[in-house]
Amino acid sequence: MVRITEELVRRKSEHNERLISTLEELSLHQEDVERIEHLQNWCRDLKILLLQSNLIPRLENLHKLKRLEYLNVAVNNIERIENLEALESLNKLDLTLNFIGELTSVESLCGLYNLRELLLIGNPCTDYPNYRDYVVATLPQLLSLDSQEITPSERLQAQRRVKEYRAVIVQRQADQAIERDEQRVRVAEQQMALAEQCASIEDEEERSRTFWNAKSEHCPEIRNEIARQHKLGRQKNESKPPEATSKRTPNLFAPCGRPYNLNQAKLPFNFQDEADQYTLQLEVYKYLDTSLIDVDVQTNYVRVTVKGKIFQIAYNEEVKPDESKVTRSQITGHLLVQLKKVKPNELLILKKPAKAQKPPVPGSVPATEPCGVVDINSICVPPDLPDLI
Repeated sequence: MVRITEELVRRKSEHNERLISTLEELSLHQEDVERIEHLQNWCRDLKILLLQSNLIPRLENLHKLKRLEYLNVAVNNIERIENLEALESLNKLDLTLNFIGELTSVESLCGLYNLRELLLIGNPCTDYPNYRDYVVATLPQLLSLDSQEITPSERLQAQRRVKEYRAVIVQRQADQAIERDEQRVRVAEQQMALAEQCASIEDEEERSRTFWNAKSEHCPEIRNEIARQHKLGRQKNESKPPEATSKRTPNLFAPCGRPYNLNQAKLPFNFQDEADQYTLQLEVYKYLDTSLIDVDVQTNYVRVTVKGKIFQIAYNEEVKPDESKVTRSQITGHLLVQLKKVKPNELLILKKPAKAQKPPVPGSVPATEPCGVVDINSICVPPDLPDLI
């Protein structure tokens, strides 16, 4: 049996910082809760309470929730409407898909003057003759029944014959009560026979298959048994050790020991072979935390692991791991790995070409001479010039 505990309520109230005294909305749906308890003492400010898809058989312990506006107890085991008279602020009540057969129990809602919407779809009482007319006439404050608007003319017509409708409904619900008692006995016998049949089966899977293939009736007892079987199945799965999901480990080396080139992360990169070093530029994600990057430099390969994904590249010449440098750009986030070679390749070291000298301009002074200074001995006088002295 699942109980409503303080820890459960606090866990469901994370939107209210786990404070339950000021909680205004609470959802405890699909928790297999079997009884409403404690909420009226812990959460008196509740305006919305969602308890659908549980195993609640009875409406109780709600009379202190004076501010409650919406109560959803759909898909439970409720057979009678009761103990809601004190919910003076209740505006909407959802009782969809329960087992309500005592339709006259809706008369307990007459004092809820703020009640505007009522849902009873999927209950046995909705099959009674003049079901809708009776409810519409009994609860004049309603504006909608089973998601259908109630018109003034419909209400007037229903109120004229409400006593006649009620007499028929009282007789019909009495017959339904007898059928329900017979169903309880019949279902108990069926469950006992099924339990004996399952007990004689040793194979666990076959036993479970027998239970789920057995025919059953729609009633609270069967819903409880189904919930119990689901719980056993969950416990069985939780008790099993988790199967190790073996991730495919990539092959990093050939059988001969040669490292493979690998790029699991699909990162763009640039690899250059220079005279004295290899340069690897890897375009890792810009905003990736550096702690998620691991660089492993070896003599004949370098491996970069980015968020568990491997980038590996091999080179022909050995490098010096101790003298290699790894840097990361603060602007682009790219990773730069400089790998110093053990034996630099002298053939790749090219001398810088000498600058070509410009031809001297006629009449200009050589660049080696100081500006404005001329060597007199370098001046030649033509022999055919006349002597001017």
